Amino acid sequence: MSGAPAPFGEDFDALREGASFVTPARTITESDLVSFSSLTGDWHPQHADAEWAARSQFGERVAHGMLVLSYAIGLVPIDPDRVIALRGVDGVVFKRPVRIGDTIRVKGRLEQAKPLSGVLGLVTFLWRIVNQEDELAVRARVTVLWKREGQAPESTNARTEEVYL
Repeated sequence: MSGAPAPFGEDFDALREGASFVTPARTITESDLVSFSSLTGDWHPQHADAEWAARSQFGERVAHGMLVLSYAIGLVPIDPDRVIALRGVDGVVFKRPVRIGDTIRVKGRLEQAKPLSGVLGLVTFLWRIVNQEDELAVRARVTVLWKREGQAPESTNARTEEVYL
């Protein structure tokens, strides 16, 4: 993914804590809820039953929290030549429902870039997933393994295995 926006287009050693980004947006549709329910088996009536959901505290169907988080991952312009793997998602807090027709985007900030070895680093971002009104829907810390420049692929593979042990 050449030409990825900062900080995703940066070599690990050029990353700066505090760097921020905003992703493009995506509107959540009824089809998204049905597809996610089908894929995961999560047919909770809050997501799948319009009549039940109309009587709920939200007054209508809302997106699965994990659907929102999953779509957020897809919105972030992760460069596969730099980011080797998703390492962790921590401190996830679902602050408000995302409704059918809401449009989400991710506002992120690089919190930490920690070298693990000569070939890998650990990069942690704070993500704020917001709706079209810029209201916070979800926040999370997302950590990825980031390849450091100038290293042979063989070294990266060996060191990646060590990091996962």
